[in-house]
Amino acid sequence: MTFEGFPVAALDFYDDLEVDNTKSFWEAHKHVYAESVLAPMKTLTAALEPEFGKAKVFRPYRDVRFAKDKTPYKTHQGAFVAVAPETGFYVEVSPRGVRTGGGCYWFNPGRMAAFRAAIVHDQYGAELERLIAEVTGSGYEVSGERLKTTPRGFDKEHPRIELLRHKSLTVGRMLGFEPVIHTGELLDLVREDWQAIRPVVDWIQRNANA
Repeated sequence: MTFEGFPVAALDFYDDLEVDNTKSFWEAHKHVYAESVLAPMKTLTAALEPEFGKAKVFRPYRDVRFAKDKTPYKTHQGAFVAVAPETGFYVEVSPRGVRTGGGCYWFNPGRMAAFRAAIVHDQYGAELERLIAEVTGSGYEVSGERLKTTPRGFDKEHPRIELLRHKSLTVGRMLGFEPVIHTGELLDLVREDWQAIRPVVDWIQRNANA
């Protein structure tokens, strides 16, 4: 199948699901999810697979066992291509449109230690700084959970202290409601975004290994 974008019905579906996140709504509209959300996402990720790898298309059901919010369904559809533990490329469609990204969404303690050791390394830390500057200069945003304080054992005056505070590190951008998301041209945009942020993802893959 040829990817032709996410139809307007996909965004409308999630708009309505945010208002009525119930099993009855889901059962009445699951055909819209299957045709307008799931099928295009699978087609998109299949087209990207030869270059980036096989994607995991996430299930639409929320794990509510330990959550205060007991609404049963996710109000977005994401897909993730893993290149290392919790590290890889991401694409999502939601009521706010399409978002792309990549990086590491969680470091286990061993990988966290390796990540910070690489940041303070003269060569590897400077390399990450340069890569971050390049992607932000091209319009991508850096995000991820961060400490408000200085990580234990590190100097608060370290020149890369802002990077050291990251507990996760991702880069990406919001494509939003741009008309292109409803066309096959979105495939090229996602590919270009993943190519642009790949150096950051590769840096994490190489350097954040326990």
